[in-house]
Amino acid sequence: MTRQRRRVRRAYDSMAARYRDARSENFREVDLLDDLGVRLRPGARILDAGCGSGTPGLRRADGGRGVVGLDFSREQLRLARDAAPGAALAQGDVTALPFGDGAFDAVCAFHSVIHVPTDEHPAVLREFARALRSGGWLLFSTGEGAWEGSNPDWLGGGVEMRWSFPGLDATLDALSEAGFAVETRRIVEDELGDDGGAFTFVLARPE
Repeated sequence: MTRQRRRVRRAYDSMAARYRDARSENFREVDLLDDLGVRLRPGARILDAGCGSGTPGLRRADGGRGVVGLDFSREQLRLARDAAPGAALAQGDVTALPFGDGAFDAVCAFHSVIHVPTDEHPAVLREFARALRSGGWLLFSTGEGAWEGSNPDWLGGGVEMRWSFPGLDATLDALSEAGFAVETRRIVEDELGDDGGAFTFVLARPE
């Protein structure tokens, strides 16, 4: 695990409850999840990659479908258990998913890939492609522009958080190289006040 990813994990462990309380169920993110849901067959298996405390992905998908939440923060997973008691949870890293090939009908990754160093984004997208069944769907968020940096006092919790955005064009190129075709893109304003921003949500599927 890279130094940046270790720092991100420690930050989420130390301020798990603060992040849960700050992140509301953004209605536009929920709309995207609902739109994905109508595309899936009954009994579809969904991976929430970087599920955090379970909002909105796990909580929205909990019940009725086989949903799995993955996060590398143990404290976030502890909170996710309360948010989505019916979901299966696993501690792991999006750069090396602990699941077999073709295990899922859909992969969601809201505000998780953006914490991975940019040079590892292509590997993450290849892992998502590997874990998806033929005809599956990927829904994830990324930054519109290229930027890498940190906030030394994220959400006023006295903890540094780091982000890495390769830029949308680089992300789309990496998606294509991983075998994905983009279906839709939507820009959604985050709801973390001054600590948020706008993110592009990409819906894609293996070609």
